[in-house]
Amino acid sequence: MASNEEELQSGGDGYTDMFWNIFNEVFSNPLNVILLAISSFLFYKIMTSRQTPRPQHVAEKEIPRMKKKDMTIEELRKYDGTDEDGRVCIAVNGKIFDVTRGKQFYGPGGPYAVFAGRDASRALALFTVKESALKNEYDDLSDLTSAEMSRMQEWEMQFTEKYDIVGKLLRDGEQPTEYTDSEDESSPNGDTDKSSGKDGDSSLHKDDTKSQ
Repeated sequence: MASNEEELQSGGDGYTDMFWNIFNEVFSNPLNVILLAISSFLFYKIMTSRQTPRPQHVAEKEIPRMKKKDMTIEELRKYDGTDEDGRVCIAVNGKIFDVTRGKQFYGPGGPYAVFAGRDASRALALFTVKESALKNEYDDLSDLTSAEMSRMQEWEMQFTEKYDIVGKLLRDGEQPTEYTDSEDESSPNGDTDKSSGKDGDSSLHKDDTKSQ
């Protein structure tokens, strides 16, 4: 009868043989080696991603509704998003819109930052983001074609649906309207639920790059 030591030795040799058979089976086939490497890499990525702390999202501070006020071209230039409150306003077809909620598009560094604090009417009519289309004085748009005016008015409608109208753009010598507190508190467009301004503001940039 075999001793306990002999049985243990015999069992150990069996396990060793089985291990080497598996090892040879895996590593003798290049495809198995590749699959094993991929699996190991994926396992590593999964484990490290679980251990890496995710940055916490910091809610952006909302600024209060802007009081209604009419502005000249020069006064509008102040609202380009570079002030402490980050307010951004744009004029379209004589209306001034507070587009601060969409400042990822219109604020500093955004694809339409060139429009911030400016009358964007002509640029929108021409479908361009070139600064040369922006004027430093009141633009009556009288030289635009009917097609260009129609295109600009379509943009005006989109802005009206998404952003608050906070006043009108004044001609030279025109007196501003005195707005009451009730007019300031109510939504200028008769709609208190505006969209976030995160969608639908990219078509102009795409089309303009095609034309350049």
